[in-house]
Amino acid sequence: MSEYNKVRVSKLVLKNEKVKKKKKKNKSKNKDEKINVEEIQEKINHGNWAEAKLVSEISGPVALEFGSQTYVTAMDNGLFTLGPPHDEGDGPLPEEILTAIIVNETRIALKSGYGKYLGVDKDGTIVGRSDAIGPLEQFEPIFQDNKLAILSSTGCFISIRDEDDSLVAKNRTVGPNELVKVRLHAIENTEEAIDKLDEKKGNIKDIEKNYVKMFQKFQDKKMRMIEGKRSELKKAQQEGKLHESLLDRRAKTKADRYCK
Repeated sequence: MSEYNKVRVSKLVLKNEKVKKKKKKNKSKNKDEKINVEEIQEKINHGNWAEAKLVSEISGPVALEFGSQTYVTAMDNGLFTLGPPHDEGDGPLPEEILTAIIVNETRIALKSGYGKYLGVDKDGTIVGRSDAIGPLEQFEPIFQDNKLAILSSTGCFISIRDEDDSLVAKNRTVGPNELVKVRLHAIENTEEAIDKLDEKKGNIKDIEKNYVKMFQKFQDKKMRMIEGKRSELKKAQQEGKLHESLLDRRAKTKADRYCK
């Protein structure tokens, strides 16, 4: 009986008929891989500071990026302004790093490097002068269509004022000036990110440049690369040994804090 069941459920195959195998198309996987590589590349461009995608991710060291590679910076008088543009590959400066504290599922608090919590003044100016978290020191990050705006306790969204580049909360609707990116320190995922980038085909020179960016100290603001032909790297890429080859070349630079 069991043998009969096996015969009954099998597909009928005619003599001399070729069985065609169906190829499964996994478009979603290719799309996800492309997005993942783009996110890794963006993280490298921002000095290993990744963009937050969820409210639950906004915790610990963060930086508020308005525009492109420009971050909110704290001043010693408790006010905040927009810092100077950064070069590609550079992360935020110490005075541009805040500490995010999760208050509940939807709200966070922010503390400056001076140890004070950010709040909203009577005129809508964002100030960092509070020693504790109260109603005015709570902010609500709102994500929509992969964009982020941060709502203050007064019902206004934070933005950079055009006149003096100060941080304020005065508009109740979201426009281009209210769009912000919260950057998270993601250095712990550096090796994993490099592995994923190495697996992708691309310009060898750019791959090595991005690889070096993630480890050198840049004390004199200069990147030290191994000059010469990259034929060995191309060969290693084809053989799936690009990571090892990059490590060997990186070990020859004296500006590297991991390979001396």
